Amino acid sequence: MNGLNMLFLMSGWATGYSFGCDIVDYSSSPMALRMVNVCWLYYFSKFIELLDTVFFVLRKKNGQVTFLHVFHHSIMPWTWWFGVKFAPGGLGTFHGMLNCIVHIAMYSYYGLCTLGPAFHKYLWWKKYLTTLQLIQFLMVTIHIGQIYFMDNCPYQYPIFMFIIWLYGFLFLILFLHFWYHAYTRGQRPPKVMKNGISKNKAE
Repeated sequence: MNGLNMLFLMSGWATGYSFGCDIVDYSSSPMALRMVNVCWLYYFSKFIELLDTVFFVLRKKNGQVTFLHVFHHSIMPWTWWFGVKFAPGGLGTFHGMLNCIVHIAMYSYYGLCTLGPAFHKYLWWKKYLTTLQLIQFLMVTIHIGQIYFMDNCPYQYPIFMFIIWLYGFLFLILFLHFWYHAYTRGQRPPKVMKNGISKNKAE
């Protein structure tokens, strides 16, 4: 994900995009073709992420196969297929670039989880990881929403802007719902220790 993030930056977001009305470049310029390749790589990465759900099921961690998890991982490949086929570039790729940044932190957390109980003391920041995800979807919603306040933005597929805005807004609500139940009301699923005793542990 770190590599994809750098590719997104070098393909436009750090080399010329204005973070405003950035339309899709359909030319054969090296920069435009690089962005197309990055979009395809990001698209394929969404299928790899579906393996999270497969591993949860195989390990019988059904409590982690929530509506939020399944909806998030299943909708992205479909929406990005349309994006990468018709509009591989421009302001519609901002959420992909931002998502790569968040995934660096997320998979670092998952990596520490797999190292065993000795490393669990370093996992105190899960709450802040959720905060980072909330910030991500808030930024996506605001960034895409600005197109409706621009006087003239000739983005080629305005319908994609509405879909991305709806995606960002829905996930903002779903993650806020998760935050409320997990950290405000403290109703997270109990952790089952090796001795079979259920134990809730604040993170």
